[in-house]
Amino acid sequence: MRETELRQSIIDHCRGMNASGLNQGTSGNISVRFGEQMLLTPSAIPYADMTPDMIVSMPIHGEYGAWEGPKKPSTEWPFHLDILRARPEVNAVVHTHAMFSTILSIARKPIPAVHYMIAAFGGPDIRVSDYARYGTKALSDNVIAGLEGRSACLLANHGMIATGSSLEKAMWAAVELETLAKQYYHSLLIGGPVLLSDAEIEGVRLSFANYGLQET
Repeated sequence: MRETELRQSIIDHCRGMNASGLNQGTSGNISVRFGEQMLLTPSAIPYADMTPDMIVSMPIHGEYGAWEGPKKPSTEWPFHLDILRARPEVNAVVHTHAMFSTILSIARKPIPAVHYMIAAFGGPDIRVSDYARYGTKALSDNVIAGLEGRSACLLANHGMIATGSSLEKAMWAAVELETLAKQYYHSLLIGGPVLLSDAEIEGVRLSFANYGLQET
């Protein structure tokens, strides 16, 4: 995909996640690896008003925090950049304040093995990374720890992050994570879930690896 097309695709996916209810307002952000650059949504621009030239470009392995573009990068650029630096298999990062994922993050509740689809994220649970203020290196460090061996995590009192080998896969993961969060939340209201064992999840994880659902 050419750079201009990729920039437009980022905007289209941002608009799509708001239209679907996966995110609200300008709170979420998306990044994509493009060669040695990271393309990232700018700060505080409504997605309806965003144009391809507004997408920020940042060097992945160059000067930390350097950027090019007419608008400032999202305040969450540190964890986007650090994920792409630490995880070469990740080519896209989606961050949202999805309702049920955020509720669980506020309650500091990791998502256990409530459904076999949890295996698509690399293990028997979805962790909640430790709290740090938005936009800080401390938050980024906490996110990297929360994502160890996983392709997604919740951010304490904040929201969720999903990654993927492409923007489409990262967006799919974000939708699936929010679905699991919603299922877990509602299961707690009727007495709590019956969890699958680690062995059952591992069997599903290995099965998923054969057709591309396993990203980690």
